[in-house]
Amino acid sequence: MVIIQISFTIIINNKDTQYMKRRSFLSKSIISGLGMTLVGDLPIKASAFVNEKNKSKIVLRFSVCTDLHQDLINDGPRRLQEFINEMNLLNPDFILQNGDFCTPKPANKVIMDIWNQFKGPKYHVIGNHDTDGGFTYDNVTGFWNAKGNHYSFDHNNYHFVVLNGNERPTNDTVKGYPRSITHEQLNWLKQDLDASKSPVIVFCHQGIDNDMDGINEGDQVRIIFERANQKAGFKKVRLVISGHHQEDYLNVYNGINYLQINSISYQFNHLKTGYSFALAKEPLWAFITVYADGSIAVKGKQSSYIDPISANDLRDWDGYPTVPTISDRTIAI
Repeated sequence: MVIIQISFTIIINNKDTQYMKRRSFLSKSIISGLGMTLVGDLPIKASAFVNEKNKSKIVLRFSVCTDLHQDLINDGPRRLQEFINEMNLLNPDFILQNGDFCTPKPANKVIMDIWNQFKGPKYHVIGNHDTDGGFTYDNVTGFWNAKGNHYSFDHNNYHFVVLNGNERPTNDTVKGYPRSITHEQLNWLKQDLDASKSPVIVFCHQGIDNDMDGINEGDQVRIIFERANQKAGFKKVRLVISGHHQEDYLNVYNGINYLQINSISYQFNHLKTGYSFALAKEPLWAFITVYADGSIAVKGKQSSYIDPISANDLRDWDGYPTVPTISDRTIAI
């Protein structure tokens, strides 16, 4: 089943009023690439994450969770513990949390103790809520023992880039959470992509595949990715993973895949009558397998709401329904 998606669903976080606003829009440019998306309802078991037929062709395996929102929910440790327990059974090459994890206060040491139970490499992306309470990026990365505010690393002949989408330009007067990648980081990104000859996977908390409520410089970043591919002569930048918007979708710009990972908590419930909190019964995360032919398999988690919600009360956002789900997908490169 081939799906072309040209609409986006976005969240703006307003730090002053502490509520979530939704906006949607149609993309300014036509998607020229095709995204192949296979959605299934396979059981969530450890063995289900391994394609036995193609096991010898696996290049690497990693898992992503995002938007735990430890400081806004009451069962963050349980959700994270379930994730870590399963990851220690599956033993991926690394795990990564994609932002809105926890603020760097002493009470959140319990989160870091659970996170550090994973026996392999662990990586972090800064989200807009991680500095709530006046903390700095350095406070956050120090508490997490992260490599930096933005950085890159390599695994199994793949290059991974972590962006900080929370910068505020000097001339930015908009209230609320910043959502920019400023000039200095853009220059670093160009140089980092140029220095690596490997295929690239990018992480950023906010979506880069939207121009209204995601990264303000999303169009500039996409051009950097596309020019890197042109210069390399192959699909060098292959996958861009985001969280933040708490949706479940895959979009494609000019042959580059932009994957939105739903929240491990899925706390934001968008009702026709307003906004409230809704939690998934089971935590959500994505287990991602990269094969030698470049194809990427995403194994997601399926859940349901703790409190029953009438379908009549839920709003779709340009085709992205409010669901406690991360879909299974096969992404052809």
